[in-house]
Amino acid sequence: MNLSLSQYLLLSALIGLTVGAQAEEMATQWYVSTGQDSHYVTEGRNNLSQGGIYWTNTQLTKDELTGFVTLVRGSNSHYVEWNLGVEYLIKLSDTLESYVGYQRLETYGSGDSSLRNSDNEFFSKVSYTQWRWLTPSLSYTYSTLAAGYFVELSLHSHWQLDDKISLSPYLSQGFDFQYATEAHNGANHFQLGIEANYQLAKPLRLSAHLARTWSMADIDNEAQSTGLEGSLDQTYGGLHLHWQLR
Repeated sequence: MNLSLSQYLLLSALIGLTVGAQAEEMATQWYVSTGQDSHYVTEGRNNLSQGGIYWTNTQLTKDELTGFVTLVRGSNSHYVEWNLGVEYLIKLSDTLESYVGYQRLETYGSGDSSLRNSDNEFFSKVSYTQWRWLTPSLSYTYSTLAAGYFVELSLHSHWQLDDKISLSPYLSQGFDFQYATEAHNGANHFQLGIEANYQLAKPLRLSAHLARTWSMADIDNEAQSTGLEGSLDQTYGGLHLHWQLR
């Protein structure tokens, strides 16, 4: 399934139109986002040997329930990924909120054109929201394909500079428990980053992000066992556009 950029954009538009029709019937909030990232980095690892990714996401939210579809395509690599999922927001108190969810992942490509994977992931996150300038959170993801889980501790800080511009620096610490590798459990990577948002119009927002990751024992041991050489730290960024269409 090797899509050209024009086919990818056309397919993204069709996804948005289909979901938008459902939003009209259900009286829900409808969001569409699209963007490009310089590298496809997850769990402190660069997943593609060449280039970054284009991606499009559309989601419907009704009360505490959100459904979403995400399409990812490699910009210079044969890689396509579909995510289809649902999550539910739980207000534990005035200052403590959580959500739980499930997503189905279908991947094609990634270096070897014959590679084909399917996965089911269950995830949750708890955030303490007393202060906008400092929001600690704990997230958990379990993969049925890997039969393991990944835990991340984060601190986000939100600063509204004016009515259009906001900045959100953050730091996070990841721990791998047979989610990314089977040979080692424990500290995976440390990450620093910053996100910037600019409100172009009431329903339209532009965002950019820049991040740096530092490998820790889990990634270092994996590289040693596979003979991977060179720096294991990652620096990447991206530019995204977001619409609230309803």
